[in-house]
Amino acid sequence: MKRQSTVGVVQAPMLLAVMLAAALLVSGCERPPVTSQQIGYRGVQMGNVYNPRTVAKLQAVNQVPAPQPPTEGDAPLAKDIYQNVQVLTDLNVAEFTRVMLAMTEWVSPEQGCTYCHAGDNLADDTLYTKVVARRMLEMTRNINMQWQPHVAQTGVTCYTCHRGKNVPANVWFINPGPGKTKGLTADRAGQNTPSIGSTSLPYEAYLPFLRDAQNIRTVSETALPNGNKHNIMQTEQTYSLMIHMSEGLGVNCTFCHNSRSFTGWAESTPQRVTAWHGIRMARDLNTSYLEPLTAQFPANRLGPNGDVAKINCSTCHQGVSKPLYGAQMAKDYPELTRVKVSIDPAAAVDPAAADPAATDATAAAPAEAGTVATGT
Repeated sequence: MKRQSTVGVVQAPMLLAVMLAAALLVSGCERPPVTSQQIGYRGVQMGNVYNPRTVAKLQAVNQVPAPQPPTEGDAPLAKDIYQNVQVLTDLNVAEFTRVMLAMTEWVSPEQGCTYCHAGDNLADDTLYTKVVARRMLEMTRNINMQWQPHVAQTGVTCYTCHRGKNVPANVWFINPGPGKTKGLTADRAGQNTPSIGSTSLPYEAYLPFLRDAQNIRTVSETALPNGNKHNIMQTEQTYSLMIHMSEGLGVNCTFCHNSRSFTGWAESTPQRVTAWHGIRMARDLNTSYLEPLTAQFPANRLGPNGDVAKINCSTCHQGVSKPLYGAQMAKDYPELTRVKVSIDPAAAVDPAAADPAATDATAAAPAEAGTVATGT
């Protein structure tokens, strides 16, 4: 009696495992064709790679709604006609109504005005959404006036982040991380869990930089015995932040950095200066506007650690280098750019001209010292 061969039986599962592994590996790559755009001298590897299929999807989610009809003629101030107007005190009735209609379209198109207002008493402050909306209006005006080094004249409106949703699609909470385990894997050092960019880099890339002012630059010109104060964890967190920014803006690293010298400001693109301001803007908005509102939100709107939703680069950009492809919505809504204070443009700091350690936590941030108070 012949013995049945088990070679085929053993090889089949192994072959299947290899095929699955290969399929998983390929799934992380983009199928051709892709296009590239050279943005630097030939030979320095400065260019952006685009996938036409991804670009088509991004175009669909970056459409800009038609602006509300402009107001005409003079009208009394809204605060003199309506009760409990605390922020938009400089707008007349027509301007005030125009902003309210736009906000409804931008933030609560399904719920309408009653998402923030009590239907029987528009002046009532019972709904937390109304209290939050007031502060968001102040934040929007602050961005348009105080953070022009990042938003320039394009500016922002509520739609920049919300896109017709009550809560913006891209927000973040403090990541509690995976549960504790036993043995050698008890301490994962904040990583080895698929996270930003499907990597095993630290899963908490936002907290150190977009709320706290942890040092971002991790490259030192000296060796450890001579004062290099950075550690591997800081370097990995920096990489996590950079990958987030790359994904959030839909660009390569060379959109901001020169591949010849990632640290050198003189050889970087102008976009790096804009990004420098943007990181500090996000940090300022999270700490000055969003976190102070934590107590206003119900428990179901808070994160697993009880913290409020915060912004990152994806909140506004949503996959493109300029939110809404640079559509200047703020130009159509001067009501969101007017603040009755004088702004000194010379107060902004140029990171390229600053000390090489300008990205340290102790570095002076451009336009962060003054927070505009409007209508309060």
